[in-house]
Amino acid sequence: MKLRPVVLVLLILAGFYYLSSRMLPIGALAGLVHRDASTSADAITSKTTGPLGDFSLTEAQAAPAFDAEEQQNIAVYKRAMPSVVNITSTTVVCCDFFLQPVPQQGQGSGFIVDNQGHILTNNHVVDNAQTVEVTLWNKKKFKATVIGVDHVHDLALLQIHDAQDLQPATLADSTSLAVGQRVYAIGNPFGFSGTMTRGIISAIRSVQLPSGNRIEDAIQTDASVNPGNSGGPLLNSHGDVIGITTMIASNPNGGADQSAGIGFAIPISTAKAVLEDFMRYGRTRRPSLDIVTLPIGPDEAQQIGLPADYGILIERVLPGGAAQRAGLRGGTELAYKGNTRVMLGGDLIVGVDGQEITTPQDLSNALNAHHAGDTVVLTIYRGQQRMTVKVTLSDAKEVIGGQTA
Repeated sequence: MKLRPVVLVLLILAGFYYLSSRMLPIGALAGLVHRDASTSADAITSKTTGPLGDFSLTEAQAAPAFDAEEQQNIAVYKRAMPSVVNITSTTVVCCDFFLQPVPQQGQGSGFIVDNQGHILTNNHVVDNAQTVEVTLWNKKKFKATVIGVDHVHDLALLQIHDAQDLQPATLADSTSLAVGQRVYAIGNPFGFSGTMTRGIISAIRSVQLPSGNRIEDAIQTDASVNPGNSGGPLLNSHGDVIGITTMIASNPNGGADQSAGIGFAIPISTAKAVLEDFMRYGRTRRPSLDIVTLPIGPDEAQQIGLPADYGILIERVLPGGAAQRAGLRGGTELAYKGNTRVMLGGDLIVGVDGQEITTPQDLSNALNAHHAGDTVVLTIYRGQQRMTVKVTLSDAKEVIGGQTA
């Protein structure tokens, strides 16, 4: 009698097994006894039978919540995107088959800096353009006027009119950036407007622009940037502008210019100094020594008998200029270099603020790291005597005869 309950339970289990494994479709009771480990709690499986057979699709019941990193990416984009513009510049180049002028378009990016419609971008985006058109994030288009350029720092200031509800970008401070800091680039690469990429600051270094001028404290990043990104903002994790995307490293193997994980941006602190000049004076105030110069190499130094085989020789000191006020001296001895008249005997500049000066570009780069009114320390040779002279830089309003600095 005691075995009867046991036998009864075994018969019930055997019957249940037979029904579930032989008579019912496979998996018909799966939902009653267990959940497939491959199907998440927020997913459902649907089955469809058609001419090609049975299809089972596992679909999410709802979109998953964004994680913290995704939320930050989205927040940066939403904050910055209304300030970013696409820039189309049109130039006229010759010629087609019938020798007629042909318009050529270039594309770049920029960002709005105030409610008056001022837009900051790279000078090379709009250089020599006959017309410039700006497209806002809401697809509205406006003709733009180039109201200021700074060739040295590759910056240009544009303005559009009658645009409503503009959203200016927030400009950060780029003097305390750190390698490893997360950054975002938004722009118009290859014409794909509103594109955002992400990376880090790879380095802070001095870089040379294609023009030959140098940008100090340029921001190197591995965020993907390509042709069309030029002039667009480089942003920190709060969506504030820390730099202006300017160029990518050249491909050493040739081929098309495209991202190789090495892009550069002009620090926004440099751009803000240029903007301040535009606002106060309507132009950039390029610092100047007010001198006419002659580059010196080893051959010239040996022929003239100079104490150093490099440097910048002062041929002429411009009246009333920075060099004259500091007591610097120009040449007094007429000579010829080929068919060109030169004046020898002046001071030889070999350093600025402790930085060695060997070429005119070195001198130009050293001065461009300053503003008109700043004081620099020149290292010079006067005759055979090495000495230092403090010079307060002036404002280079115009170039007066010859190569000036």
